[in-house]
Amino acid sequence: MFFAIPFPAIDPVLVQVGPFAIRWYALAYIAGIIIGWRYTLALVRRGPHAPAGPAITTKDMDDFIVWATLGIVLGGRIGYVLFYKPGYYVFHPLEALQVWHGGMSFHGGLIGVITAMVLFARSRGFEFWRLADVVAAATPIGLFFGRLANFVNGELFGRTSDVPWAMVFPHGGPLARHPSQLYQAFFEGICVFLVLAVLEWRFRVRERPGTLAGAFLMSYGIARIVGELFREPDAQLGFLLFGTTMGQLLSLPMVLFGAWLVRRGRLQA
Repeated sequence: MFFAIPFPAIDPVLVQVGPFAIRWYALAYIAGIIIGWRYTLALVRRGPHAPAGPAITTKDMDDFIVWATLGIVLGGRIGYVLFYKPGYYVFHPLEALQVWHGGMSFHGGLIGVITAMVLFARSRGFEFWRLADVVAAATPIGLFFGRLANFVNGELFGRTSDVPWAMVFPHGGPLARHPSQLYQAFFEGICVFLVLAVLEWRFRVRERPGTLAGAFLMSYGIARIVGELFREPDAQLGFLLFGTTMGQLLSLPMVLFGAWLVRRGRLQA
């Protein structure tokens, strides 16, 4: 039997008083949203040199945080229900409301946030892509905390492996597995954030609206496709077309559309 690191049995509940519980999963989302919001304020203050139309203000971002939160939670949960376990929730519809047990789809959350951005930008009269660039730059912060929450919950674990840092997860059987949640926290969170930060703070790509959003879609999509090579596919779905996973299939259009946005931005230069 290969050496394996024991999974750190972290209680998913931080504090519980009677029926009320504060869970690490919820705290991770709260931390991601609040820190991401603060980062968007810094970006808005920096601003493009000559925005077309009304400029986005810090007051706009203060108001948008409520819209974004609803988009993340509703879109993420609905996406998980529809993309990953539609058959199960047909017979257990009330469990679809139990978000504290985990089960959020990034791609569903992305659709939810895009919907929120479209409606919000239209209501304020500024260009959609300028808002999208700001939100995209902060999104990896939430992804980082979300993946850490997946790790604490012992969910979305990796495929079996004999690497020295492999772990035996409580719900993953007796075999050691990749801690793929930590891989994804690093690549989807830290690495994507650094890519976008360099593009903005060094090259000011927000002067070409849509470019930063495109860079996010490309970099996240690539990181997710690679990360799925180490992650155990969802049991109810398994491997799909040509041995791909649902996460990879949903990420491919993101990469292609992101590449188109980046090229569009370069032509604006």
